[in-house]
Parts: sequence; structure tokens; C-alpha cells
Amino acid sequence: MTDSPLQIAQTDAIRTITVNRPEKLNALNSATLDALDAAFADAERDPTVRVVVLTGAGPKAFVAGADISEMQALSANEGRDFSLRGTRMMRRVERLSKPVIAMVNGFALGGGLELAMCCHLRIASDKAKVGQPEINLGLIPGFGGTQRLLRLAGRAATLELCLTGVPITAERALQLGIVNRVVPADTLETATTELAQQLANASPIALRGMLDCINVGGECGIEEGLEYESAQFGLMFSTEDMREGTTAFLEKRPASFKGR
Repeated sequence: MTDSPLQIAQTDAIRTITVNRPEKLNALNSATLDALDAAFADAERDPTVRVVVLTGAGPKAFVAGADISEMQALSANEGRDFSLRGTRMMRRVERLSKPVIAMVNGFALGGGLELAMCCHLRIASDKAKVGQPEINLGLIPGFGGTQRLLRLAGRAATLELCLTGVPITAERALQLGIVNRVVPADTLETATTELAQQLANASPIALRGMLDCINVGGECGIEEGLEYESAQFGLMFSTEDMREGTTAFLEKRPASFKGR
């Protein structure tokens, strides 16, 4: 559909989801949140998809935030519902069993940074800026920003970004652990594709197991996390991918994983 807020394309096992509202700097309104939720649900179900890349259309923004023109008229109850809507979608992304890479090509502010943070990996252009500027609107982050930023960057950085609302450069975001890599703007797409292809060539079962372990470990005590990891490790031994991977290593050849 020409009026869809997303563009979706797939090359081999890599699906790219692009927030396509460049005239609004890809701001997140309700329709876009719902479309993203449906797109990630479809990527989860589709066996041809091994990796998802998420980005924004146009040269200026990944996602510049939530759509203020829609938010401005909301009541308290409607505001809470809007927050829950975004939180559910981002939780789906975070819990996806396939790696999700945020390709941050410009501004990632407010809801845009929250969207990037729920992805598993983040590659940013050296021209990108990130921040949680909600304080300037008389608001607080509503899509998990205080919680994910705290876990990624720590208390001091979270307080600074949220209380001042001042965006930071991609390089500072890298130093704080908010993004994984920063590359020149003209190599961003190539660098993202190379990483996505590396992950697409890996065992889907092992990737899913690692994502599960890291998600569980980040939300429980160390003993529970270690027990869960051991259980997942044992399950790998029942897979064809594990036999292929170990055999390929011993035979000094690249592995060909089938996801079985």
C-alpha cells in the first residue's frame, strides 16, 4: 500500500523494515506503532527470515521521536494507552527470536532512541544524534526509555540524558554503550549489511538460544540465569546445526546451517 508507514524488503534471509514517514522525520504515531508490531510478528513467523534490519527513510532521521501532533491532545488515560501500545511493540522486538539490527542513520530521539534500544544491535552513522528530550515537552520517556537506557548506559548517563534532554553524538553514545558501532555515514548501509549477513550465516537455533539466555539473564538472578543457560546449551546437542558446526570445524570448512 502506498500510504503504509513502513517499507518492507527482503534480500535472501535479511528483511529490512524502514519507517517511511520522512516528512515527519519518521515520527511514531499509533498507526506506525501498529504497523511495526505487525511487521515484527510477521518476521518472527516467516522461516525465510533470519535477521531483521530496522531503519528510517530519508537522510535526516532514524526516528525523531513520537508524533507530538498526535500526542498533544491525549488525556491521561489515552496517554497511558499510547505508552502501553509502544511498550508492547518494543517488547516484541526485544523478545524476537531472530537478531534485530537498528541502522541509525540520523536523529534517534525520544521514541526513536527507545526503538533503537529495544533492538539487539545498533550501528550508527557518525552524523547521528541520540537523546531523550521528553523533559522539554513536560513529559518523561514512555516507551521504556528510562529502563533500557539505565541497563545499557548506567545510572549517571541515564540521569544526564533524561534530566537535561540534550542529545549526544554517536561517538559519545558509543562510549556509553548505547550503540555498538559508529561508522562513516557513507558506509553505514554496507557495514550494516555485512553484519546482517554474518548473522544470517550463523545457526538460527544457536542465535535464538543466545538471545533467550541474554534476555532471561538480564531479568533474573545469576543462579537462575546460569541454570537456564545450561539447559539451553544441552538442547543444542540435539540439533543438526550443532553436528554440522562441529563437523565443519574439524574438517576446516565453512559450516552450512539449516536451522534444524
